Amino acid sequence: MGAQEDEETLAEAFWAVSRRLRHRSHESISPLGITPAQARAIGVLRRHGSMRISTLSEHLRIAPRSGTEVVDALQERALVQRSPDPDDRRAVLVTLSPQGEEVAEAVRRARAAEADLFFDRLDEADRTELARIISLLRRP
Repeated sequence: MGAQEDEETLAEAFWAVSRRLRHRSHESISPLGITPAQARAIGVLRRHGSMRISTLSEHLRIAPRSGTEVVDALQERALVQRSPDPDDRRAVLVTLSPQGEEVAEAVRRARAAEADLFFDRLDEADRTELARIISLLRRP
């Protein structure tokens, strides 16, 4: 094997860092008793407000049936409420409950604290540069 075959590619390094951050993020929300998928759904509802399950599923990039399962689990914990869609009485809107808003804030705080710990090894200039590079990579 050549030296180049032993070297990690930039993409592999990026994915490894991404996996580590995602794992730490999952660990940070586990005390809240919600799954990562539920936390993502709560975040989408917090950012975008009430929406149909199909729209929520699109935001989460999951099948509508999976979206229904996530919403069912959140409703069982009284974190979301379902209500009739005023534009289409056959459809249902999902909204965060007051308790869901509290959990959304707790998720945000937990993830922010974990991110601060994760990126703590970078000085301010490195953080700024990383944010700039990530912004470039996010562009379509």
